[in-house]
Amino acid sequence: MTEAVAAASGEFTIGGDLTVRRLGYGTMQLPGPGVWGESRDPKEAVRVLRRAIELGVNFIDTADAYGPFTADLLLKEALHPYADDLVIATKAGFTRQGPGAWSPVGRPAYLRQAVELSLRHLGLERIDLLQLHRIDPEVPVADQLGELAALQSEGKIRHIGLSQVSVDELKEAAKTATIVSVQNLYNLSQRDDEDVLEYAEQNELAFVPWFPLATGELAKAGGPLDAIAKEHDASPSQLALAWLLKRSPNILPIPGTSSVGHLDDNVAAARLELTDEEFQALTDAIK
Repeated sequence: MTEAVAAASGEFTIGGDLTVRRLGYGTMQLPGPGVWGESRDPKEAVRVLRRAIELGVNFIDTADAYGPFTADLLLKEALHPYADDLVIATKAGFTRQGPGAWSPVGRPAYLRQAVELSLRHLGLERIDLLQLHRIDPEVPVADQLGELAALQSEGKIRHIGLSQVSVDELKEAAKTATIVSVQNLYNLSQRDDEDVLEYAEQNELAFVPWFPLATGELAKAGGPLDAIAKEHDASPSQLALAWLLKRSPNILPIPGTSSVGHLDDNVAAARLELTDEEFQALTDAIK
């Protein structure tokens, strides 16, 4: 594939002025084991990022916590200076204490430092979309979002989003800042946050599902994913992405990988169209 395959996934406009192709790419798998340290294969990581652009991806999700900083530095190495239509969404507010260890910190001074470091590491003058990676329960929500709003007013952030939040938390955050996106765990097998997705649809927010490829038992031989995948000559992962794209026009899947081959397979899902019957069969497979 050499053409902009991702274009087949359609478009969504974030915050009223950032139009992206709905099938994006997430950088979480680029650092080492436990999302910690350097990439196992930095050269392949750079090839993956450049290949994503070749395939028409123009929405990339990253975070300062990925490495930490590993994914951001790879992004800069691979793609800077960035194409005019490339939207990089990043996150701040999750600190790292080692492989697999994560701890929220939402103190305003820390969030400001995190944004300044992201600007430097990514080589940006303004972050298109800055998402609070986690709400820190030890810090008032108004203080956390207030600092991001201040950075926005200074021109360092264009839009603000939230990650792994409830509807009530979204409503509380909206009292302090304009929220344009929410990034929660959501996939074919894990749909606990249907109410958050519905809120996003009602309020024109982008809904960015993390861990979009989880298929579990559905992908086993003879299961619903396996049967429909054979009919489309597709992989179970492609079906899982196609289901997300059909589920809601607000959904922006960001499957991540550290392999060019897997990237090609994932992005090809943009062209896979499920019938209403196939979509319902997959939906009903998990109750």
